[in-house]
Amino acid sequence: MRVAVIGAGWGGMAAAVRAAQAGHAVTVLEASRSLGGRARTVPATLADGRSVQLDNGQHILIGAYTECLDLLQTIGVSAQQALLRLPLTLRFADGSGLALPDAAPPWDALLGIARARGWSARERLALLGRAARWRLSGFRCAPQASVAELCAGLPARLMHEFIEPLCVSALNTPAGQACGQTFLRVLHDSLFAGRGGSNLLVPRTDLGALLPEPAADWLRARGHSVHLGRRVQTLARAPGGAGWLIDGAGTGVGAGQAGDGTAKDGGSGAAHFDAVLLATSSQEAARLAASAQVPATERQPLQTWAQTAQALRFGAIATVYAELHHSPQSLPQPSPQSPAQERTALLPAPMLALRSGPAQFAFDRGQLDGTHGLLAFVVSAFAGERVALEQQVLAQASRELALPPLRVLQTVVERRATFLCTPQLARPPQAIAPGLLACGDYVAGPYPATLEGAVLHGAAAVAALGQ
Repeated sequence: MRVAVIGAGWGGMAAAVRAAQAGHAVTVLEASRSLGGRARTVPATLADGRSVQLDNGQHILIGAYTECLDLLQTIGVSAQQALLRLPLTLRFADGSGLALPDAAPPWDALLGIARARGWSARERLALLGRAARWRLSGFRCAPQASVAELCAGLPARLMHEFIEPLCVSALNTPAGQACGQTFLRVLHDSLFAGRGGSNLLVPRTDLGALLPEPAADWLRARGHSVHLGRRVQTLARAPGGAGWLIDGAGTGVGAGQAGDGTAKDGGSGAAHFDAVLLATSSQEAARLAASAQVPATERQPLQTWAQTAQALRFGAIATVYAELHHSPQSLPQPSPQSPAQERTALLPAPMLALRSGPAQFAFDRGQLDGTHGLLAFVVSAFAGERVALEQQVLAQASRELALPPLRVLQTVVERRATFLCTPQLARPPQAIAPGLLACGDYVAGPYPATLEGAVLHGAAAVAALGQ
């Protein structure tokens, strides 16, 4: 089949690679000039003139992201080299908090809770008892329950230091609004699905180099096409109902050129495909679906799908990148025998949880990609102004981390980072019309908006082509 994938984020690139593996001829069309969508690379320059590759958000994966890990292997990326694997840790700068040992589930979670630092025996027993109840219930709850309702009665410290940070990082939705059932699914698949499933996988490189760029190279090396700066304007059912036309007026997507798998339609300039996979944002997918030129019998389903996609509400994630005013060598040196990376580390670990807000987590980029002196502060469920946020984060860093003075290098606010994962949320289905499918992270499914969700939906859309 001739397959067009519209959008080159993680879901789109996953769909393109899986479609190529299935023997289809693939053309990827991306509106922007860069790959990755909402998990892409952002260039910046440090105060000392060094060029660095940042991300539009400090993303992490977990060991249970089997589809992401398999895709990395497919395109030739070594997960061992590209990702730093850490046990699930929600530790604060003072050493308190939760850290899971390297053990098989459920012993890793049970031992981690039992050994949590700074929690009283009553608090540990309360969380162990609640986890046991969730497991006995098959990790199911009432569909209308929020995470706050699911955890009602837990001690305040557990809510503040464990449940709320975990909920907002996984669902990007405050516990009082977040879907309890989705939260339980995340807990099940991360904490109880298999050994290492709860591990944190923190990228050692920028997000573009982690997956989208190697995927594009993999596709091109096999004769498929990846076009940047090509925004699709219209979709239309092909004459006779066989396939789809993209941009009937012609956009120069390279239809008919060797290796791109497309075909011209009667000299009109439109690219003709047997199937189209929408891997764009939900709003862009809704625009294309609602405006598609189709027979009258297909129009209403397309409109209904578009309305469901447009009804989704979104939350923002902000990432504040801050660097030392002075060189990292000005930090106190533990000892001359310590490795260079330890001597220039700003934090006691690559990732720390934060208590007082607005940021929930801090990442030491020097311990990840070697950019010493640079920190990334992640603010999930962000609502506010950028300038005020930056001042609040600098104050938080001074208060909680006791660091030398920092300056803000760059703040990236992804206003539509994820859909708000609320109880009984109506999400649009994968199938839109014959030969037209959606594969964004917002498509109906059990997971919140995550990299794994996007990649899973990309692979599922390709599998559905054969049906």
